[in-house]
Amino acid sequence: MTRVIDVHTHYVPRGWPQLGALATSPWLRVDSEREATIMVGSDEFRRILANCWDADLRLHDMAEDGVDAQVVSPTPVFFSYDRTPTEGVKIAKVFNDLALEICAPAPGKLVPFCQVPLQDPDLACAELDRCLAAGHRGVEIGNHVGDRDLDDAGIVTFLQHCASRGVPVFVHPWDMLASPRLNRWMSRWLTGMPAETHLSVLAMILGGVFDRVPEALKICFAHGGGSFAFWLGRLENAWHGRPDVIGMSEKPPSSYVGRFAVDSVVFDPSALRLLVDVLGGENVLLGSDYPYPLGERPVGQVVRKAQFLTDADRALLLGGNAAKFLSLPTGSRLTG
Repeated sequence: MTRVIDVHTHYVPRGWPQLGALATSPWLRVDSEREATIMVGSDEFRRILANCWDADLRLHDMAEDGVDAQVVSPTPVFFSYDRTPTEGVKIAKVFNDLALEICAPAPGKLVPFCQVPLQDPDLACAELDRCLAAGHRGVEIGNHVGDRDLDDAGIVTFLQHCASRGVPVFVHPWDMLASPRLNRWMSRWLTGMPAETHLSVLAMILGGVFDRVPEALKICFAHGGGSFAFWLGRLENAWHGRPDVIGMSEKPPSSYVGRFAVDSVVFDPSALRLLVDVLGGENVLLGSDYPYPLGERPVGQVVRKAQFLTDADRALLLGGNAAKFLSLPTGSRLTG
C-alpha cells in the first residue's frame, strides 16, 4: 500500500514566552483558544487556526485526506534572518524546541524540520547539528538572506554541511518585495513567491552551487519550483546565446535537472504534468502547504486525479520520492 508523505506543511507555536524582548516582531496575538493572528509589528500578517499547533487537529485532517506523515516545517516569517546572529540563534533554538513538542504526540507521523540562523553559517551548522541530535529530520531555509542568494559563500558552506550530514533541505520563498503594484490581490504571494523560487533555482545553477556541493545534497524547492520548469528552455537558450553574461555554471542549465526536487503544490494537472515531463517524476514530491488557505485540500488530490500518471508514477509522487528524500528504507514506516 502506498505511503502518502506530505513534505510541505508548516507550524506556529501557540506561544513562546522564553523569547522575552526578542518576541517584538513578528509575534503572535492569541485571539481565542482556537484562533490567533501572526503580527508583524502592529500589522496583521495572517490569521491562523489551532491546527498550526494542535497535533490532534493535524492528525484528524491527515486521516481525512489519507496522509500518513507530514514534514512539519517553520512558518518562514519567523526565520529572523534580519536579526543579529546571536539573536537569530536564540530565536531558532526556541522555535526548534517548540516544534519537537508539537510533533511529540505522533513521532511516526509528524516529522519536524528545524530552522537555523542562516545569516551566520557557523551558527547555522551548529544549530542544525543540535537539532539533529534532538530529533529533527531536516531543515527548512528561506530562499535568500537579504540580498544574499543561495550562491552566497556562507550559504554554500551551510549546504555543504547539510550534504555531509545527509540532511534533507527544504527551500521556501519568503520576504517577497512589496510595492503598490504587488500589494494588491495578494500579488506578493501569487507572483512574488513563484518568482522568488525560480530565482533561487537559478542561483543554484548559474551561481555554480551545484558544481561546488556534493551530488549527495538533497534539496527540494517549494511551490513546484516556481516558474522554473516552464522557463527552462529560455534559460538554456540564454546560457548558450549569451555566455558572456549568464552565470558561472560549468554545464548548461538542463544538465542540472535531477540535482534537486520540487513539491507538487501547483493545483492543476497540466502544471503537474509539466513538472513531471521537464524535471522527471522521480524529482516531484507531494506537498500541500497545510494548514494555510492557499494550500491544497484534500492533500494530494491533483496527484491522485492526474490521468497521465501510471500507478507506479503516482506512488512515487505520493510517497516514494519523499521516503527517499527523508532517507527511509524501502518498505519502512516512519518512526521517531
